[in-house]
Amino acid sequence: MVGVVAFSFTIPLTRVAVGGLSPLFIGSGRAVVATLLAVAALTLTRQPLPSPRQWRRLAVVAGGVVVGFPMLTSYALVSAPAAHGAVVIAVLPAATAVMAVLRGRERPPGRFWLAAGAGTLAAVVFASAQGGGVGRLHVADLLLLGAVLAAAVGYAEGGLLSRELGSWQTVSWALVLAFPLMLALSVATAVASPPRGTPAEWAAFAYLAVVSMFLGFVAWYRGLAIGPMAQVSQVQLAQPALSIVWAALLLGEPLTGATVAGAAAVVLCAGTAVRARARR
Repeated sequence: MVGVVAFSFTIPLTRVAVGGLSPLFIGSGRAVVATLLAVAALTLTRQPLPSPRQWRRLAVVAGGVVVGFPMLTSYALVSAPAAHGAVVIAVLPAATAVMAVLRGRERPPGRFWLAAGAGTLAAVVFASAQGGGVGRLHVADLLLLGAVLAAAVGYAEGGLLSRELGSWQTVSWALVLAFPLMLALSVATAVASPPRGTPAEWAAFAYLAVVSMFLGFVAWYRGLAIGPMAQVSQVQLAQPALSIVWAALLLGEPLTGATVAGAAAVVLCAGTAVRARARR
């Protein structure tokens, strides 16, 4: 839940940051800053290098949560409201559960899938009712769906790797692996179009770099490593409700009295899914 609360600010603060900063700079620059923190932590604690097989798996994590999700959401939120982004991201817990079943060979019981499906539906309906809207499929929706798929793959693989390397070590090595590409992209973007953001936009960027890209993953991957991943991932059903509350407070986006009822339904489904016992 600590990781989910940290991530719940990502969508609204990305919306703030893209108001004055390039989406490509945000998506790559936040990874560069997070990598500096990761390198410091790895160096100070003298962590051993991953094995060749673990590097290959770290490439999957890096492609999903270091490159794919930040880049795709940054571009999508140039045109899509934060609440609309929360609608599409609401399917992420279900996607993560599917990836956990495929990759981790977990076998949740039938009532887990009923609760997860009901929670996803409740999250989408709840988020749509708050002004996000589903409407027709736009380019931003395709980008957000791509971000969901990338994150689900990265979450599942990262959760498994965290059992071998540790939670903060996994996200740290994934950041290190993606660093050359992210640095090249951020430098090229900054040279072509020097970033000129307001203090609020730079503050949002700082949060995305330090918390969304690093500290939040430490808690999130630790939770997934404890597992079972399919069940634990359903805690993230609460994220759309939180994101829409932050979007209303920070961005002035619409918020109605249905928030409490919608959030309660989502959390109830999440709790049921998390408590479902897996078959061995």
